[in-house]
Amino acid sequence: METIFSKIIKGEIPSSKVYEDEDFIAILDIMPTNLGHVLLIPKEYFENIFDAPESVGSKVYPLLSKLAKAMKEALNCDGINIVQNNGKAAGQEVFHAHIHLIPRYENDGIRFTPQHKEYDSTEHMQQTAEKIKSSI
Repeated sequence: METIFSKIIKGEIPSSKVYEDEDFIAILDIMPTNLGHVLLIPKEYFENIFDAPESVGSKVYPLLSKLAKAMKEALNCDGINIVQNNGKAAGQEVFHAHIHLIPRYENDGIRFTPQHKEYDSTEHMQQTAEKIKSSI
C-alpha cells in the first residue's frame, strides 16, 4: 500500500532522518508534540500492530531503547513518551505502522490525560481478564 511513509522510505519525499537500517527508518515528525519528536517506521508495510509480523516485533524494543537513550542524551529531556496508535478509534491517522517517541520535560505543559473507567466489581475485572487470556 502506498502511504506518505512508504514514499519517505523510498526517498520520494524528503525527511529529517535520525536513524536507518535495513528494517526501519526513524525521522523527525513534521508536526511534533515536542521538538525532537521522532517516528520509528518499519520499512515493511503493515497497517498496525494487529497485522505486525513477529519478526518486526522482536526488533522493535531494542531499537526503541537505543533511540530513547540517544534522544535523552542529545535533547537533555527528562523523559520520553513511547506511543503507538492502532486503528482509527485509537487515533491512528497514517495507516502504515509507526511508533512515536516524544521527548518530555518537567513542566512542558503537555498532558496525556486518559479518562479513567471503573470496573463494576472485582468479578467484572476478572471476567475481562479471562476474556483476554482465552484469546491469547
